[in-house]
Amino acid sequence: MEGLDPRAFVLGCSAIGAGLAMIAGIGPGVGQGYAAGKGAEAVGRQPEARGTITSTMLLGCAVAESTGIYGLVVAMILMFANPLVDKISG
Repeated sequence: MEGLDPRAFVLGCSAIGAGLAMIAGIGPGVGQGYAAGKGAEAVGRQPEARGTITSTMLLGCAVAESTGIYGLVVAMILMFANPLVDKISG
């Protein structure tokens, strides 16, 4: 491939990878919305268990959010640290 700068190619692929990593934010958003809806249903059916339901729901949302945070960390590493650029020979 004549005229293609390997550094620019790696940076472009890193940007694409960062965008794909941010797709990981969709899952936690859907999961947390579903959990909040089911939590509201459960409280509506059994109001006396509101504290237990809420704490369990918040713990589940925190675990689900960790997936989105991992995706954000991967995207930040690919965009700003660029660990693959150092591997280019030449």
